[in-house]
Parts: sequence; C-alpha cells; structure tokens
Amino acid sequence: MREVAVIGVGMTNFGELWEKSLRNIWVEAAMAAMKDAGVDRIDSFYVGCMSGGLFVGQEHLGSVLADYLGICPVPGTRVESACASGALAFRLGFMEVASGISDLVMVSGVEKMTDVSGDEATYALATAADMEYEGYHGVTFPGLYAMIARAHMTKYGTTREQLAQVAVKNHAHGALNPRAQYPFTVTIEQVINSVKVAEPLNILDCSPITDGAAAAILCPADRIKEFSTRPLIRVSGSGHASDTIALHSRKDITWLSAVEQAGKRAYAMAGVGPKDIDFAEVHDCFTIAEICILEALGFVEPGQGGPATMQGRTARTGQIPINPSGGLKSKGHPVGASGIAQIVECVEQLRGEAGKRQLDHARRALAQNMGGSGGSSLVHILEVV
Repeated sequence: MREVAVIGVGMTNFGELWEKSLRNIWVEAAMAAMKDAGVDRIDSFYVGCMSGGLFVGQEHLGSVLADYLGICPVPGTRVESACASGALAFRLGFMEVASGISDLVMVSGVEKMTDVSGDEATYALATAADMEYEGYHGVTFPGLYAMIARAHMTKYGTTREQLAQVAVKNHAHGALNPRAQYPFTVTIEQVINSVKVAEPLNILDCSPITDGAAAAILCPADRIKEFSTRPLIRVSGSGHASDTIALHSRKDITWLSAVEQAGKRAYAMAGVGPKDIDFAEVHDCFTIAEICILEALGFVEPGQGGPATMQGRTARTGQIPINPSGGLKSKGHPVGASGIAQIVECVEQLRGEAGKRQLDHARRALAQNMGGSGGSSLVHILEVV
C-alpha cells in the first residue's frame, strides 16, 4: 500500500448561500483545491452528499459535477453516510490512491440545505436516524441527542454549564475563522438562556442548517514534489466503523461505540495513541456530542468530557485543542461537506496557514466525522513530515 498525501485543499464560506446553487459551490471548492495543489487534472473524484435529492431535488451528482467542472469523462462517485458522507469520500479516495489505482484523486463534500423550509430540512436530516422506530414516532436529532445528554448527566454528573461551555469554546474559535457561518462569541448564560429545543439542549447547543462545499486533492506521497513545494501532509491513519442506528438498540447511549472503534483503527494504522495527537476536529453537531467524542477517542476518561471542557483543556491554548475551526457549531454544518471541511482545517493548521486561529506546535491532527447519532463514524490522522 502506497503512502498518501494531501496536496491541496479548498472550501467555500459556510452559511446561507442563497445566490449559489449546489453545483456552483462545489465547483468553487473543487477549483480552489486544484489551484492549491497546483494541478490541472484529476484521475477521479468522490463527493460526499447526504441528501441532494431531498434538499435540492438533484441526484446523480457524479455526472452533474463532472459536467460543471468540465472534466468529463473523469469518473465521479457520490458517497452517502449521512453526516459522515464527506469523511467517507475522503477514505475512499485515500484507498484508491493507496492501492495504486489512481494518482490524483479529488475528495469532496457538498450540501445545499437552505433552499427548503425548516420542516423539510428537519425531515431530510431525520432520514439519518431509524425512520421506522425513531422518525415515525416524531423523534428528531435534537431529541435523540437530548436523550444522550440527559443520560450522560445522570450517569456522570455532567452539568448544564459544561454543555454550554462546549458552545462557548467553539464560538470563540469560530470568531477567528473568516469562513465560519456564525463567527461570534457567546457566553454560558446566553447558551443556557437561548431558545429551548429539546431539554436540556437549547438552540445554541445545536449546529445550524448550512450551505457549503469543501475539497481536497490526494496523491502518492512520493510524488508530492511534482506538484507542491509545501510541507508533506501525510495521511497516516484511517478508521471506519458502524453501530446500531437506533439508540434503543445500544447497551449504553452515552458511549459512541463507532467513534471508539474507528479511532482505534486509525490509531493502530498510524502507530500512535490519543496522547500523540496535537489537536482534533470532531463532530460537534450538538454540545453533548463533543463531550461523548472526547471520551470515545480516549482524550479523556469516561465521564470527564464535561470537566475537561470546563477546565479549558480543549481550548486553543489547552492540552488538546478541539475544533480550532469553530467546529460544526460555529463554522457551520453542511452535512455532506463537514468531514472534508475538517480535513481542510487540519491541513491548514499543519501547514501553519490558519491565520489568527493558528495553533502552536501543530504536527499531528485527527479528524472525526460521524453520521446520525453515531450509527457510523470515520477517523483520519494526518501529520506533517
């Protein structure tokens, strides 16, 4: 298996992009990634998109996007794994380059979520849950994560303030990110007093509905000098795992087993452990999600995600910075694109190109993306060589 490098990244601003279509924003991100990589061709591409059909009425994205980028007959593949679609696209592109099938592969993600009403968007997102046993009975993702939060609070003593601090921390990071949808700071009091969504979660505990696209270019690590003079960003680990889709089928709804298993596989491939990671981008679709992910990835012991956040250990200047981009909470969450946007942040941090949010001594990064309430998860480890 060949070593794989990320040689170019690009993404749009995230937000309510009323004036642009799905194909427009994808082409914008794709061209930015190709320009960054210094390439004018690719051998194939993957695009993560959770639900182009429900959001904008467009399926068959491989053909549509190849056409609008002007690269036919290059093969394009649409990938779906709910909110983990982008990371799965990254993994498939990684495997294609590592296997030797292709040398230049674009991995990307896109979602246009604001062209439908709030109710329609809620329905589209709910299809990532168990529609027969959860969706049919009216349980949407805020409700599912509220159950996880309440169970975590009962089992470990996690407090409402600790949940709120996740949002406070990620908005502080996002305020430094010019591409973030909500680049403003919030306080614990504002989070706790914001509009109630599903007890104990309020609107400021929830990631937003977002439009956006992101892309990256992969190539064999031994060919990077043909295209770029930047530092080599190597993909050293990749892990993928699944769990039961419905919460009621899990032994412990406070534990994200797919995250744990994907993390273990990525750590094993990279030959590292949690203590070797300098920073991480994780799937904070709700504040409780980040707390549970910290525990499942081994950054903290079970039950310590809340205290670690409150103590500042996950802030930009902390022991293990989490979501320096602002995360899904502040940067935005165009579901199919979020996993690739995490890769973009990791690459820019490892290159030292993250601007005001640049971390000190960033040499090894982890990106964790998951679908639904943790029914699928992917973890990738990148390092600068």
